[in-house]
Amino acid sequence: MEAVGIDGCRSGWVAVSIDRRGQSRFQIFESIDELLTIHNAVAMIDIPIGLPESARSSYRACDLAAREKLGSARSRIFLGVRRPLLDFCSDYSKANAWAKADGKGLSRQCFCILPKIAEVDRFVTPERQNSLLRETHPELIFHRLNLDVPLPSKKTAAGRAERIALLERHGFRKLAEWLAQLPRRKAGADDLLDACACAIAARDAADGRKCRLVCPEERDSRGLRMEMWY
Repeated sequence: MEAVGIDGCRSGWVAVSIDRRGQSRFQIFESIDELLTIHNAVAMIDIPIGLPESARSSYRACDLAAREKLGSARSRIFLGVRRPLLDFCSDYSKANAWAKADGKGLSRQCFCILPKIAEVDRFVTPERQNSLLRETHPELIFHRLNLDVPLPSKKTAAGRAERIALLERHGFRKLAEWLAQLPRRKAGADDLLDACACAIAARDAADGRKCRLVCPEERDSRGLRMEMWY
C-alpha cells in the first residue's frame, strides 16, 4: 500500500508517495480528483476536513488542541474556517464581513486557501474520509518527529534545513534531487517538504500508529469528522 501526502501549491496539489519498500516519488496534480488514480493508497492532506457552520460557540476542537500542542508556534494553525465561507472564495471583504457577523473574523492567510478547502470539501465524503483521505498538518508532524521540540519557521534557512534533515532520517533520501527538479512555477519547496511530512503521517497511520487530535462527537453537517492526524 502506498502512503500519500498532499499539500496545496500554485498549480494544484503536490502529492508525495512512499511505499513499504521505501520507494518514493512526487507528482503534481491539477485537481484533487486525480488522487483516485493512485490505487491502494491512504492519503493525508494539509486541508481542513469537517467544517462547522458557525464559530459562535468555539473553534474546532482539533484546531485548538493542535495549537496547544505546538505551544509557542501555535499561530501556524489557522482558526475560523466555516462552511458558509466557501460561498465567498473570491471576495475577502465579504468573507470577512460574514465571519465577523458570525463572531470570529477571518485572516487573509485563511481566506487564501478557501478555494482549496472548497475543492476538498466537494471531493470528500464520510466513506472517503474512512478509507482514502484524512486531514493532517505538517507542523504537527514535524513537531512530533523533532520529539516535540519547536522548530524555527519554515520560511527561514535554519527551519528549512532542520525539516529536510528530519525527512531524510525518516525515509526521504532524494530530497536534494527532488528540490532541483521541482518546477518552481507550479510549486514551492515548502509545498514539497510539507507533502513529504504528510506522507510520513499517512505511512505511520497505515502501520497502526494512531496519532490524532479528535473530539469523537464532533462531526459537521455532512457527517465528516473534525479531526487532525499527525
